[in-house]
Amino acid sequence: MTFFKTSLTSYFALFLIATQAVNTLASAQNAPQNSIQIGLNSSNKSVVSTERVRAELLAHAPQGVAASQDDKITPNTVWVGLQLAHQPKWHTYWKNSGDSGLPTQMSWTLPVGVMAGDIAWPAPKKIKIGSLTNFGYEDSVLLAVPLTITPAFKPSLLNSNLDIKLKAQWLVCKEECIPEEGEFALSIPTKGSTAIHSAAFEAAFKAQPKPIIANAGGGIPSSKALIEGNELKFELQGLPAELRGKTLDFYPETAEVIENSAPGKQEWQGAVWRISLPLSSQRSQSPEVMPLVLKSGEQSWRAEVAVQGVWPKVAAAATVSPGLAVALAENKVNAANVASNANLTAAPINLTLFAALLGALLGGLILNLMPCVFPVLALKVVGFTQHAGDKVAHRRSGLAYFAGVVLSFVALGALFLALRAGGEQLGWGFQLQNPLVVAGLAVLFTVLGMNLAGLFEFGSVLPSSIAAARSKNPTVDSFLSGVLAVAVASPCTAPFMGASLGFALGLPVVEALLIFAAIGVGMALPYVAASFIPAVARALPRPGAWMDTFKKFMAFPMFATVVWLVWVLGQQSGIDGAGALLAILLMLCMLLWALSLQGKSKLYFAIISIAALAYITPAIGINIVKNNDVSAVAANIGDRWQNWEPGQVDQLLAKGHPVFVDFTAAWCVTCQFNKKSTLSKPELLAEFDAKKVQLLRADWTRRDPAIGAALKDLGRSGVPVYVLYAPGKAPQVLSEIISVDDVRQALGKI
Repeated sequence: MTFFKTSLTSYFALFLIATQAVNTLASAQNAPQNSIQIGLNSSNKSVVSTERVRAELLAHAPQGVAASQDDKITPNTVWVGLQLAHQPKWHTYWKNSGDSGLPTQMSWTLPVGVMAGDIAWPAPKKIKIGSLTNFGYEDSVLLAVPLTITPAFKPSLLNSNLDIKLKAQWLVCKEECIPEEGEFALSIPTKGSTAIHSAAFEAAFKAQPKPIIANAGGGIPSSKALIEGNELKFELQGLPAELRGKTLDFYPETAEVIENSAPGKQEWQGAVWRISLPLSSQRSQSPEVMPLVLKSGEQSWRAEVAVQGVWPKVAAAATVSPGLAVALAENKVNAANVASNANLTAAPINLTLFAALLGALLGGLILNLMPCVFPVLALKVVGFTQHAGDKVAHRRSGLAYFAGVVLSFVALGALFLALRAGGEQLGWGFQLQNPLVVAGLAVLFTVLGMNLAGLFEFGSVLPSSIAAARSKNPTVDSFLSGVLAVAVASPCTAPFMGASLGFALGLPVVEALLIFAAIGVGMALPYVAASFIPAVARALPRPGAWMDTFKKFMAFPMFATVVWLVWVLGQQSGIDGAGALLAILLMLCMLLWALSLQGKSKLYFAIISIAALAYITPAIGINIVKNNDVSAVAANIGDRWQNWEPGQVDQLLAKGHPVFVDFTAAWCVTCQFNKKSTLSKPELLAEFDAKKVQLLRADWTRRDPAIGAALKDLGRSGVPVYVLYAPGKAPQVLSEIISVDDVRQALGKI
């Protein structure tokens, strides 16, 4: 009887891990510096929508694109703009955001010969949040940017359009602030004009401040800014006559100079308008020229005024609002006092190397009981029965499996540490954050399942030389089955593993790799021990017809794993990605069936299957790597759970709210088990409500550097991680496998 061997599939598992490493390194090299990867996963399109903002890239080229006018080659100007439509009570920011916030940033990718200018900022409005005064936009705003088309721009013969790409980041706030980003693309025809959004651009141009009229000699007559003590006094002339006697809103373009909340003392003396404003207590700028915007109703004007006098010494710049800074400082002091007098679990976890190694060993042992490892380990039962009467072969197989597991953990750990050292915010199971790896594993387990179900035998589809080599090298098969076990075990995190892996990140490389090796030793230890204990071999049933039934039965755990992987891909790439993977798997099964046929029918059906697979894979496979819209994922969270955002925990704690954070991922089997068995229990949710605990979920299904950084701060490197925060107390980090009683015990300490 021919039994399943794992060499070919294990090589495939190694290929998947290597592919993930290459993709991760490539993305790290191509990613823009200091980019915000939070709150939105977007693809290249003209519209990006979140729960708070609808952002759209618009174009306005009423004179066309070509850099030619009146038979004379001259530069031409095309306008493009990012239109931000805010949900009620949400806002984004002007070039000077005021007391808090950040202005919208734009990064363009343009063809040769096309240059982008600065944002033509519309005049803002004052937005009050408590004691803070911010400058920004509500409702809808269009941030227009001029593109200069020079004679160097030459459309290609195959594509006559002007292709524009934009990556934009904006901070959207209500009471809380959420950084978002989007990637946009537009193709503007070079032949003809584009003016479908002319009304929006005309409104944006009208909203821009007009320059204050200069006199005949140039400049603004008698306009100046004078420093007197802790005040800055402005005196402007040249304003329109219809403004005289009216109160004007004052907006400095230079941040952190004046107190934005101060109304100022303003007055008119004939045609001269004066205002006196206090300097900011957090002033960090000492400009020689102050650009400013004055506004009355919907009309606005702009001027640049020279500053006279000596600036006082600047204060240290504030990174958060003063009120929030005080609250956060009090939380840190209280947490430090509590942690020194109470037995709470604070992050980062303080371990010794010995304790970390012991935890890694125990975690590796428990890993054998995790559902993601079961399909592979179950196949080893067949190996036991095959070698039950041959002690030497039995022990050799056990040692080879041990070597495969331990070396694979060390190799995966080395890759993990190297990528982390290169600046990548990765965690354990990082390869499953790549949809291609998820799809590849689904293909692998489909092939395994079809083999176990009896649809085909590898000997019938592989060259005879490979089949002969496999039969002559059972030790190599055992080694590679250990490699395969590690490949499928990586999505799981067992108890004790999380703290040990987090501790490893701060160790020298050799000591860190010892911890990864200890996990491998723990995982392989039961199999090796069984290989060297004769009683285990004697207890196993003798080979017989039951083995064929058992082999076919084991196809169903493989297919169950495929179902899970397709679900994971659906979370990452949406229903189109999951559907594309299912179609490819269907064609793959047909090909495997065709290769198992005999005679001429094998050739005919094989050709048809290969052609069908070759056609649909590139045609629909692109859907596998597309990013799923974050709004669709967020809709599954429900009203009780909110999406985790950077800084959100600190803001909630400053307001006195306890916070429970679930760091999770769709590909993490342990996470899904805990979610269904514990976190969705009505009695636990009722206790959360009774204690007014804010529930946040940090989804790491796709790689998110912000979540990676947060896990690092907690002394962890993978999911699941469950943390309970309370004002004035140290954070409590719970076990990787939690129960209702565990969470209740933690809630009792707040």
